[in-house]
Amino acid sequence: MVRDTARAFSEKTLAPNAARFEREEKIPREVLAELARLGLMSVNIPARYEGAEAGAVAYALAMFEIARGCASTAVTMAVTNMVGEVIEKFGTDAQRDRFVKGLATGELVAGAFALSEPEAGSDPGAMRTTAERKGDRWVISGTKAWISNAEFAGVFVVWARTGGAGTAGISTFLVPAGTPGLVVGKHEDKMGLRGSCTCALTLDGCEIPEDALLGELGGGFKIAMMALDGGRIGIGAQASGIATAALEAGVAYARDRKQFGKSIGEFQAIQWMIADSRTELDAAKLLVLRAAQLKQAGAFFSREAAMAKVFATEKAGLICDRMLQVHGGYGYTKDFAVERHVRDVRVTRIYEGTSEIQRTVIARNVLR
Repeated sequence: MVRDTARAFSEKTLAPNAARFEREEKIPREVLAELARLGLMSVNIPARYEGAEAGAVAYALAMFEIARGCASTAVTMAVTNMVGEVIEKFGTDAQRDRFVKGLATGELVAGAFALSEPEAGSDPGAMRTTAERKGDRWVISGTKAWISNAEFAGVFVVWARTGGAGTAGISTFLVPAGTPGLVVGKHEDKMGLRGSCTCALTLDGCEIPEDALLGELGGGFKIAMMALDGGRIGIGAQASGIATAALEAGVAYARDRKQFGKSIGEFQAIQWMIADSRTELDAAKLLVLRAAQLKQAGAFFSREAAMAKVFATEKAGLICDRMLQVHGGYGYTKDFAVERHVRDVRVTRIYEGTSEIQRTVIARNVLR
């Protein structure tokens, strides 16, 4: 039911407007509100917090469909689900009632995940943002980079250093939008996913109450890694959804385009590109769903999530590139959506942990 709901919304609302969202560099608020109304901003959130409580597998299936229609919209959905889940898992009852419910109902529009910094990307231990306790307040100062949803997020999950060097001195905080000292920077001029806003974030003596701490003091690295494990399932699903749209476009074009007196789909060179792409896409989806099923069952899934992400994102890139090739010169123009798919899919090998980091995670788990 969740998959079918997402598919219907994607085909009716997202796919016909994805090019416009890119041109305008924004997703209309009514689209985000409808995602919340349909339960797609809180797929794996318990019903007592207004979530759909449908599980990690349903979330992956929904992400396939939303990304197939509009990859930029899928980013907002993915980050908001991840933020909601991390607050639900580690937050207090008061934090859950305020923020998890607010994200699920759409009251807070979306969530933002503020971990990366200009000098701390794959290495969060190099984080420089600090949080100092002053009386019954925390004062956060620093700069964050690549923050999706920053322009309209209602709550930011922010990581900051509260102790010594390395990952052991990092804690996590909840910072509501509009908090004095929280400054959203310019909209990054990205290659792809241009409908999704990505901004720098400055915290200039940003004061939050003592109870804004999420989880235990010094427990921020663990929270980040657990959140990213689940987030990698979403990015693997997103990449697979983009590749699905590209493959569908390529197949339709191969049927219609005539050269040498017959459709190009009758030539072996095109058939083999389609055959390889379909096989790799099915394998990617199955890896994503395996990781989601393990997460849903409460089993260890870090290795499987990394495997799903690195395979799905890299194969999705190949599929999109092949389908542009099927389109020939027309695929290199903005008259055909496959050009957008090629640009949108590229960043999936970078965010939520690069392909290189995924291979490190996998190898360490295998060797252990």
